[in-house]
Amino acid sequence: MSNRQTRTPTSVLLPTVSWTDACDEVAAQLEPEDELLIIHDGRDDPVSNRERFPENVRLIRAGDPVGCSGKANAIAAGMEAANHDRLVWTDDDFHHPPDWLDQLHCDYADYGPTTELPAFVGQDPLAILLEPIYALGGTLGTYVGDHAWGGAVIFDRSDLDEAAFLSELRQTISDDGLLGEHTDVTSVRRAREVPMGGSLRQTLERHVRFNKIFATHDPGVAKLSFGALTAVLVGCLLFPLLAVVLTLLTAGVGASFGVRRGSLLLTVPALAVAVPLGLYAFARDTFVWGGRRYRWHSKFSVEVLNE
Repeated sequence: MSNRQTRTPTSVLLPTVSWTDACDEVAAQLEPEDELLIIHDGRDDPVSNRERFPENVRLIRAGDPVGCSGKANAIAAGMEAANHDRLVWTDDDFHHPPDWLDQLHCDYADYGPTTELPAFVGQDPLAILLEPIYALGGTLGTYVGDHAWGGAVIFDRSDLDEAAFLSELRQTISDDGLLGEHTDVTSVRRAREVPMGGSLRQTLERHVRFNKIFATHDPGVAKLSFGALTAVLVGCLLFPLLAVVLTLLTAGVGASFGVRRGSLLLTVPALAVAVPLGLYAFARDTFVWGGRRYRWHSKFSVEVLNE
């Protein structure tokens, strides 16, 4: 009997304000006992005006966040509304192939809580230039560190203290950063291409947010990484051979995860931009995400501002 016929009933949580291709892709993979929860903010979101939904798809209104990010608020509302103990989180901005959900179930059977990997693809000049940094920190870093990625992660309620997790989730910014602190997650060598940026401002805000998340959830490693980044850049400038080796290494990392992008050859220019951008990110006290501006005082102290 196939895996699709025997897998555990699952609730898939997909926060979005609009119905995208990803919603159709995930809905098509549901088994009769599965459900897809489309979690949005409020009645003015475009998805709330959709008249028909595929079978086993429910619309959940999370409301505006208070003291946490919109994403964390949506995930908390989705987990509270979900009917099943087996949970999958995903996003609306990447392609979900027909076997996506089946593969995650196979991974859970082998490893327990499991995450796939993001491979960020720039949509504007700065985002394209930064692709080598995200290949090393986002894709390779997630894989080596077994960090949860909220775009494709599977786990069971029994894998964590759900009450404590939800309480903290409604007080913070990063849903997957917090998940990784509540349960051990295994990363699998399977990357999904995720668009990044689109405008200079969008790329800057994402970069600030990512740096804030890193520095908040793992401050020691964040400081060490920034120091290493600076040292490597200086080394590349002093020793051109190191620059060649690092560039080939970055391209090799991308290829090993199935990502073949010419932008990965821009490793040294990316480093030269990433160092001042890192300082800029640490200096900023607010950032914008999903149309909302946040001031993140500490891990569990978030101020939602008018954008």
